[in-house]
Amino acid sequence: MRLRNKQWAKPLILAHPEMILVRPEKMQGHWQSRFDQSRPLYLEVGSGKGQFIVEMAKTHPDRNFIALELQEAAVAMILKKQVALKLPNLQLVLGDGADLTDYFSEGEIDGLFLNFSDPWPKTRHEKRRLTYRDFLRQYQAIMKPDALLQFKTDNQGLFEYSLVSMNHFGMTFDLVSLNLHHDKRVTDNVPTEYEEKFSADGGRIYELVAHFKH
Repeated sequence: MRLRNKQWAKPLILAHPEMILVRPEKMQGHWQSRFDQSRPLYLEVGSGKGQFIVEMAKTHPDRNFIALELQEAAVAMILKKQVALKLPNLQLVLGDGADLTDYFSEGEIDGLFLNFSDPWPKTRHEKRRLTYRDFLRQYQAIMKPDALLQFKTDNQGLFEYSLVSMNHFGMTFDLVSLNLHHDKRVTDNVPTEYEEKFSADGGRIYELVAHFKH
């Protein structure tokens, strides 16, 4: 969902280069230097307003997290939270999920999250879906062997497409959930802002957890 431009966003981003990067291609292979100490590195592609990634960083101080977001207004909203919290294991990136192999080196990521990505329902827009094969190829390149990719959506069409796309790519499924919030196998779900609102209105959440075969 496209957010309205916020006049305060750019000045805030420029004021905090220690918390957010706008030229991430310079960091390929050196991301641990952005944190107070080296820890397993997790990436969320499309972080929105940041509730998920901020809560993950709070809950897992033994991991480092990167929030990657294309919209300046959205990443600035995450940055506002981080300015207040100053979590040592969270870094933000204003960047494009289509350029991941320019931002990260081979095997640099320990886990990757895709939460409520744009479904791009029209067939002609298939290549923009974050579970399209070209994106999967990039994830595979930057993730460690057997690192988990976790995907959540409320869109049944995108869920079914992603299931087929990952299967055709040769991925192994660790979890397939058709109703995440009522799935007893899942005990550690961290919701996004959108997820909380959608599920409160009775909506169903789908989840895939998978890894690449190497």
